[in-house]
Amino acid sequence: MTNPVAARLTRPRQGRMIGGVCAGIAKRFGTTPGKVRLLAVLSCLLPGPQFIVYLVLWLALPESEY
Repeated sequence: MTNPVAARLTRPRQGRMIGGVCAGIAKRFGTTPGKVRLLAVLSCLLPGPQFIVYLVLWLALPESEY
């Protein structure tokens, strides 16, 4: 069974560049922050509200306690 505390999506205090959203997503899904950042930048080339989603996640995701 998965530990519910470890499964939470949070923004880390260390290893973040702007808001920590990509680093938090990478940690949650077990990949590197660089890959998530690259996907985020590439997704901005497509039409859609990607930048707004990033800002909402930045505001909505809590900071991790460690």
